[in-house]
Amino acid sequence: MAARGTIRTAIAFAALLAALTSVVWRQSRALEVLRELDAVRQDRALAEAERARLVHEAQRLESRPRVLAAAGRRLNLRVPAASEIVIVSDTAEVLP
Repeated sequence: MAARGTIRTAIAFAALLAALTSVVWRQSRALEVLRELDAVRQDRALAEAERARLVHEAQRLESRPRVLAAAGRRLNLRVPAASEIVIVSDTAEVLP
């Protein structure tokens, strides 16, 4: 009879140990996943910052003052004076 109580105690202790081990494993796995999530969030934040920087750079490169200056330097172009602008109509005259 004492052997039965010892076996039950051993089984209960083994079950408790298994339950505690699974809790520790689950918690350590959760912490590992959280670390990975933080790393992904940091990578995403860096990618968004790089995208914002590139969009800003593209806007700067496409700006009118920069394009006018580059066209003047490289191609000797300039903005025409009002007297140099000719408006051409695209409507054709209908002859009778």
